[in-house]
Amino acid sequence: MHRTTLGLPAISSLRRSGLIRWLGVLCLSVMLAACGGGGDDSSSSSGGSSGGGSGGGGSGGGSSNTSTATAQPIAPNGTNAVPINVNSGVAGFVNIPNVSVTVCAPGSSVCQTIDNIQLDTASFGLRILGSAAQSVLGSLPATRASNGGQLAECAGFADGYTWGTVRTADVKMGTQVASGVPVQIIGDLDASAAPTGSNGCPSGNDENTVGDIGANGILGIGPQTYDCGSGCVSTSLNAMYFSCVNGANCTGIAVPLAQQVANPVAKFAANNNGVIVQLPPVPDNGAASATGVLIFGIGTQSNNGLSGVTKYGTDPYGDLSGTYKGKSYQTFFDSGSNGNFFQDSFPLCSSTSAFYCPSSEQSLSATIRGTEGNSATVPFQLVSARSLTQGGGKFAFNSLGGQLGMTDFFDFGLPFFFGRHVYVGFELPNSPAYVAF
Repeated sequence: MHRTTLGLPAISSLRRSGLIRWLGVLCLSVMLAACGGGGDDSSSSSGGSSGGGSGGGGSGGGSSNTSTATAQPIAPNGTNAVPINVNSGVAGFVNIPNVSVTVCAPGSSVCQTIDNIQLDTASFGLRILGSAAQSVLGSLPATRASNGGQLAECAGFADGYTWGTVRTADVKMGTQVASGVPVQIIGDLDASAAPTGSNGCPSGNDENTVGDIGANGILGIGPQTYDCGSGCVSTSLNAMYFSCVNGANCTGIAVPLAQQVANPVAKFAANNNGVIVQLPPVPDNGAASATGVLIFGIGTQSNNGLSGVTKYGTDPYGDLSGTYKGKSYQTFFDSGSNGNFFQDSFPLCSSTSAFYCPSSEQSLSATIRGTEGNSATVPFQLVSARSLTQGGGKFAFNSLGGQLGMTDFFDFGLPFFFGRHVYVGFELPNSPAYVAF
């Protein structure tokens, strides 16, 4: 029987103090039946709505089918601004924001443009399915570990991990180029080579297909430059990087920064201090698709000025403090999560689903507080996931939500981004990480 899957787990590869942050496993199908498998990542017509501006402040009120965030995206210029598409993508998953990335053999014209790469503001680095990069894969040089073995990585996501080699590529988006960037190729090593046990890959599935991830890869544009950082330079931290002999016999190894999978935007020659994610508003009952724009750089040229928004300082990994219904949470903004995920007592759609199915639309709010003291109340809507996906045909939702497996965290996923201009400021020597909207 053919079943079109409209949703998959909210995926984030957030590292805190060298530890992989795991998000709860979430899945959703057209009829919200039990999901097979489990996933990884996690990522036009759009109706406008009345209400406040793009900042999303104010109380949690609002009438049915009315959103408070109404900002429209600018037109992509093909230089430092490229399109984002939220639609059926390559796997029919809901709320997957996709961009196109061109990958080239370093210093050459051997290139391939790969569509449907999920945009993830809460992970770091470019990861591409080997099956989606066949035209260029053989030309991307493998990275050698310090002991001469082939460098591979096991990157932890929701209920599993991405396993594959680290290779070097020139990465192009618009006219911006990051030269010689380490990227992960997902699935180019045999799954049996993935190390197991306490010093091996996380528990869960080896997510190495479009059906697992919901996209052809993941573009991590969170505030860090490297996916592990200084902790991995002197020790084989978190069983993250491995040295393999002939694709097997893989053992943990320390890796210098220059060889770690890196956020390509931070490696651009210009417009490299952050990004702006702009998506249009959508009705609370969803839209067939939504088209926005990803802008590179903040305050570097006329289309990316930091004005009309408020900055909220975060820790180096994009977290800030917040409260929801009187309880304190660590909060983060994650375009790679296909819903807003948080703890509440709303009924779940089924015993096998982590999505909420309240009996009526809920007008909710959470507060956030940046490290510098700026605070805001962020309103959001919650509609039954069963009602939203009934009948299929809609892939963009601003009111989808579910239960987060981590009780001390609040995840503003892709629904938060609709109708807003969301700035992600990278951590730099003289500028701490921040989010602004």
